[in-house]
Amino acid sequence: MLNPSPSIPERLRELLPYFGDSRWPFAVAALGAAIGGACEAAFARMMKPLLDQGFLAQGFPLWAVPLAIIGLFLVRGLAGFVVDYSLAWVANRGTLRMRGAMFSRLLGSNPALMSQQTSSSLINTVVYELQSGANQLVNAAQILMKDSLTVAALLGYLVWVNWQLTLMIALLFPSVAWVMRVFGKRMHRLTREGQKATDQLAYVVEENVLAWRLVRLHDAAPLQRERFARASDAVRRLVMKSTVASSVLTPTTQLLTACALSAVIVLALWQGREQGSTVGTFVSYIVAMATLINPLRRLSDVTAPVTRGLAAVQRGLALAHHAPQETGGTHAPATVHGHLLLRDVSLRYKDDQRPALDAVTLDIPAGKTIALVGPSGAGKSTLVNMLPRFLEPSAGEIRLDGVPLPQWDLRALRSQFALVSQEVVLFNDTIAANVSFGDTLDRDRVIQALRGANLLEYVEALPQGLDTVIGHNGRELSGGQRQRLAIARAIYKNAPILLLDEATSALDTESERMVQSALEKLMAGRTSIVIAHRLSTIEAADRVVVLDEGRVIEEGTHAELIARGGLFSRLHALQFNT
Repeated sequence: MLNPSPSIPERLRELLPYFGDSRWPFAVAALGAAIGGACEAAFARMMKPLLDQGFLAQGFPLWAVPLAIIGLFLVRGLAGFVVDYSLAWVANRGTLRMRGAMFSRLLGSNPALMSQQTSSSLINTVVYELQSGANQLVNAAQILMKDSLTVAALLGYLVWVNWQLTLMIALLFPSVAWVMRVFGKRMHRLTREGQKATDQLAYVVEENVLAWRLVRLHDAAPLQRERFARASDAVRRLVMKSTVASSVLTPTTQLLTACALSAVIVLALWQGREQGSTVGTFVSYIVAMATLINPLRRLSDVTAPVTRGLAAVQRGLALAHHAPQETGGTHAPATVHGHLLLRDVSLRYKDDQRPALDAVTLDIPAGKTIALVGPSGAGKSTLVNMLPRFLEPSAGEIRLDGVPLPQWDLRALRSQFALVSQEVVLFNDTIAANVSFGDTLDRDRVIQALRGANLLEYVEALPQGLDTVIGHNGRELSGGQRQRLAIARAIYKNAPILLLDEATSALDTESERMVQSALEKLMAGRTSIVIAHRLSTIEAADRVVVLDEGRVIEEGTHAELIARGGLFSRLHALQFNT
């Protein structure tokens, strides 16, 4: 994990690798900022000849005044554009790399991360927080680069004109730095708390969007409004605290500046009376000092956006650098038979006293169909999720073709499984892309897969056929069509091991019969593990394994288990009223 309260330099060092090849844009931006700062000092310097010689008849020609001023501001404007564009280019390129690193890490992260973090929190981190933080850091970088060099140029001019007065200004810096440090720590803490509050608010919205039918059916809208109002008010309170901290910083800095300014003016007037300096020199010095105030104020304010920006990207950096990754071996054979062996496999979730699986031993020969049966919570889905290593056993061992799963290359291991779950997940893409998901698109194979899933007739009737976009999670399809499209995806993958978790649960009787027939053809010669609550769909299974409370309590054929009179027989009797 990241240090919970790293300093600003430490956080900046973590960002540097994403900007490694941006030296030339940085150099161009620095050159532009230096030219802009020199223009500010040159404008102040211009006041001396304007006032000392401009009112004299033998002074410089009047046409030179607008030419010099317009030229100076034109150069300053071009220099400012170069700085802004160069830094924005650097920042957006770095943001692109950071986002890519975060998403890659997310795709390869340990599956436990998906259960520990909400989807809204991960979306916030990868998309919104990173972009918001990057924008704030870009603005802060522009201020730091332009105003730092402007301050340096103006201070250099002030020292050249009158080093004694400039020493008074220098006394301002330690007090400003102390104020910035104190308020910077508070801003960082408030920003982190604001991120958590925003995550909670987004989670409330996410739950209500996903469960809108349930909310309306149970007339829970008033309760959800109160819940949303509480989460929203928590964000408001933290934003107001952050605003107070940021707002107090500016007048405090300005007050310190006013104290120094008043002292400098008094001292300058005294020196002018005693030493006889010209009005042009005095005005030039005061203009330079007044010009110095705005850059100093912006530099004092830059602590807030830097702190907020770094805090916003810090969770993204934690994800990109420290999210635990899946680990696998190197075993990746060209052919797989599909023999699975579970030996004393147990799994216990952290907060659950009762194990989800308890010393399960199963031998699943290659090419056989095994049905998993049992009441809800018996461990059937847990067992299936352990085979492609979506879950890791707390104890025991699982082998595929005699090789322990941790020794398998993860891509090679998962390419051996095709999954059809009761929780169908589809992508906002075409029908053809969803069927061939993760593989090269072959339209002939797609058509065959759709025919096998009893969906081809429906797809051919659509105006765009295979190229029809099905919307978010297949919202353009009915529940049965979504289930059949998932079955077509499994048929297309043609993997040696099939995992069917209530694969026909959303189908009507006629479609179920046709798809069941297609699945039986597909399962021929393949290792198939079928989870089914409809016991009529597993009569042809080579073996039925009955689970209860994470343990195997019965095994046998469909007929043997009915004759045995155990849990399976009771479940069968309940379904068929026999």
